[in-house]
Amino acid sequence: MREIALDTETTGLDPKAGHRIVEIACVELDNFLPTGRTYQQYINPERDMPEEAFRVHGLSADFLAGHPVFSEVAGEFLDFIGDARLVIHNAEFDMRFLNAELTQLGLPALPKDRAVDTLAIARRKFPGAQSSLDALCRRFGIDNSHRDLHGALVDADLLAGVYLELIGGREPGLLLAGTGEERQAGETILVVPPGAEQKRPPRPHAPTQTELEAHTGMLEKLKNPIWLKQG
Repeated sequence: MREIALDTETTGLDPKAGHRIVEIACVELDNFLPTGRTYQQYINPERDMPEEAFRVHGLSADFLAGHPVFSEVAGEFLDFIGDARLVIHNAEFDMRFLNAELTQLGLPALPKDRAVDTLAIARRKFPGAQSSLDALCRRFGIDNSHRDLHGALVDADLLAGVYLELIGGREPGLLLAGTGEERQAGETILVVPPGAEQKRPPRPHAPTQTELEAHTGMLEKLKNPIWLKQG
């Protein structure tokens, strides 16, 4: 199952206020593990960079002016993610910005139920605990010492590791998000990959003739076996 751990950096908090994406990064996952394929692109937002945003990611307007605008990279970004499920920390934020950029170009928006929100999973799994990406890295022992500033590729890579731990560590499979819906029983979150929701046919459990004969032979060697006593 192909998934994409995705992160963006922006000029602010709300695309409706004129804020834009300045960096997109993706880490490809196959059956919950990174494949080594990544996508990363700085983007010219065609506007100034507020000081508070610059303090978060360190991307200046002068630096970004030398990079393509979103319309020039939208095609390669969409080609990279394909139809994969998107793994995002605080998915509502990134999806809102991505869809604002796409719809401005007359392109279809990404469906909200295509995203798996690791922030929501973490809050359900560890209620009351800190659930930022840094906090989850500390919880799972993931080295984030190189994360001085927010950077989309660094964050997407860390997110891939956090996601793996959230769904069961090195034995993933305790997750259900194939339809954008998570179900929880106690403290266990089950995640079923898309297309895996169908029930398996029942397996036969009757003993074979060979097994019956072996069992009979074993009983003949025992003294007063309980299996021959009447109930």
